[in-house]
Amino acid sequence: MTDTDRDPDSGATDSETSTDTTDSEPGAGATATGDTDTLLVSSLEESTGKTAITLALARLAAAEGERVGYMKPKGTRLQSNVGKTLDEDPLLARDLLDLEAEMHDLEPVVYSPTFVEQAIRGREDPDELRERVAEAFDTLAGDRDRLFVEGGGRYDVGGIVDLTDADIADLLDARVLLVAPYEIPADVDDVLAAAADFGDRLAGVVFNDVPDAAYDQLETDVVPFLEGRGIPVHGVLPSERELSGVTVAELADELGASVLVEEGRDAYVERFTVGAMGPDSALRHFRRTKDAAVITGGDRAEIHTAALEAPGVRCLILTGGHRPSGAIVGQASEKGVPILSVQTDTLTTVERAEDVVRSGRTRDAETVDRMERLLSDHAAVDSILG
Repeated sequence: MTDTDRDPDSGATDSETSTDTTDSEPGAGATATGDTDTLLVSSLEESTGKTAITLALARLAAAEGERVGYMKPKGTRLQSNVGKTLDEDPLLARDLLDLEAEMHDLEPVVYSPTFVEQAIRGREDPDELRERVAEAFDTLAGDRDRLFVEGGGRYDVGGIVDLTDADIADLLDARVLLVAPYEIPADVDDVLAAAADFGDRLAGVVFNDVPDAAYDQLETDVVPFLEGRGIPVHGVLPSERELSGVTVAELADELGASVLVEEGRDAYVERFTVGAMGPDSALRHFRRTKDAAVITGGDRAEIHTAALEAPGVRCLILTGGHRPSGAIVGQASEKGVPILSVQTDTLTTVERAEDVVRSGRTRDAETVDRMERLLSDHAAVDSILG
């Protein structure tokens, strides 16, 4: 039995890099310039709320009467869209910010697994890619007061073609806001490493989704430490369940699952654990987890029983189309733990379920509304916007 932490982008198979061919192209060292204030929102790791923060800041600036734009130079959160692989974040941005921009400008490079393979084989020219990004930026920034640029999944993604977030910040002459998680003091090492990478372009850090147990230490010890190193901390945003998981009902809908036990469908799931060992070991493991869905074969009655005895398990997802015994269904109903049944095997189910949670079933207008309130209450928005 293992907890899973898979890169949601790894499942992308269909990919094309968007191209916008024009008669005149800048030189290989082209750099985007202009009067538009540009803020690149980067992150230490996947699923830190970077998209919600980027769009919330854009909407807050727009509410002050500014003309705002958006782009994500490297599409990394990939989904199939009408036969072509695209990143969902620019699609959401175009809708929420009421933009008329073309997708090939909002997302000039689709950084898919196939693209990476081609780049490693020397079939992608870094200079041409930089030109493409710079041209897209110039198109989007033309009539905008501010442009919000969303980084890749992590700040260091893109090094294969010299398009890390630091490279893009230099190319677009952008200030950088770093979004970081925090649980333990050792996490500060990652912040310092990213700060060194961005150098003088780093405008500050926002810590997001900070659990209650870590909040006081972060504000009391870590923030003064970082600011003593010349790294401004513009906000510490507390964890909100609605922004860090999906309900069991949403998960069932996305997986196409049959719901065998209805009770508890409003519970939130933030992580998954796979039942693949003996019942004693499983029970010990399940008791250490929180807000989790247990994914296991529908014929593993001993694992079902162990999961139902753990207080942190929010639902059972049974694979292979097997139905549990009546006794298991009755016990789950009594405890208010929903049971979902899917036809797919365990590995496929894990991949699909993780993609639902990590890519953000809740990443919509309501999510951005919540993030606007969090930033207004817990961050120095004026300092971030400069």
